[in-house]
Amino acid sequence: MAPAGEGRWTGLAGPAMGPRLFGGQAIAQGLMAACAEEEGARLPHSLHAYFLKPGSREDAVEYRVTTLSQGRSFATRRVEAVQADTVICAMIASFHAPESGFSHQAEAPFALDIDAALENLASWNAHNSGAANSSLIERLQKRPIEIVPLDPGALFGAKPREPRTGVWMRMREPTGAGPAMQRALVSYASDMMFLRNAMLPHAIRPGSDSVQATSLDHAIWFHETPDFDRWHLFATESPWAGHGRGLNRGFFFSQEGRLVATVSQESLMRPKGEALDRVGKTSQPKTA
Repeated sequence: MAPAGEGRWTGLAGPAMGPRLFGGQAIAQGLMAACAEEEGARLPHSLHAYFLKPGSREDAVEYRVTTLSQGRSFATRRVEAVQADTVICAMIASFHAPESGFSHQAEAPFALDIDAALENLASWNAHNSGAANSSLIERLQKRPIEIVPLDPGALFGAKPREPRTGVWMRMREPTGAGPAMQRALVSYASDMMFLRNAMLPHAIRPGSDSVQATSLDHAIWFHETPDFDRWHLFATESPWAGHGRGLNRGFFFSQEGRLVATVSQESLMRPKGEALDRVGKTSQPKTA
C-alpha cells in the first residue's frame, strides 16, 4: 500500500486465479487503507464488503477512505476500491478499542490436527496420479497462502459432497506482521476455497463450464488477533442455496482452538449448459 493523497491509498496488483482481481485482495488492501487512517489504538472488529464490478488483476487499485464516525471506543470508515474511475468494491469497516468483557466461543467442528491433515493430503496425492497436474493445484501454489484441505476430494474433485469442509491455512513465508496486518492476512485468506461450499452438493466447482460463479458480498468479524504465520483451521459450511445464489459461513480457529474470526459470504452460482437440466433435482451428497 502506498499513500496517494488525503484519504487515498494505492494497492498494487497481486496473484489471481484468472483475469479478474481476486476479491480477497481488494478486501485486505481496503482494510489496510482503513487501518492507515486510524490514529488511536482501535483495531478492526468487523467489515462488510460488496463486490460491485469485476476488477482487473493487471491494474493497481485506488482505495478512497472516508471516516463516517469516530468516538472514544469505536470508529467507522467507508472504503471504495476504484479502477479506471469505476467503483469495483465498497466496504464499511468498524474499529474498536481493546476492552474487557464476558466471553464464550463455539468449539471447532473438526479435529485440530494439522499433522493428520498433511498425512491425508500426502496419501490422497499418492492415490490420485493426476493431482500433480491439476490446474487448480498449480494456481494455488502461486498464492501467498499455504493450504491443506481436510478432504482433498471435496476441494479438487467433482463428485457431490455435503456442503461443509475445512482447510488449514497459513502464510507460505513468515511475516512477523502486527495486529492490523494480521487481520488483513485473514481477510485475504477468507475469500479462498469459500464459495465452493454451496456448490459441493451439486457436483460442480468454481471454474466449471456448468456454473457462473462470483462473490457478491463478504463480511468478517474479528474476535482475536491471529498469528497467520502459524496454521489456522478455516471450517466452512453452506446452510442454503437457491435462486442462483449460495450462502457460505466460515470460522477461523487457531491450533489452540481459539475462534479468531467468523466469515459470511453470498455468492452467485448461476447454472449453465447441462447443469440447467439438473436444476430442481436433489443431489444426494456423498460423505466418503
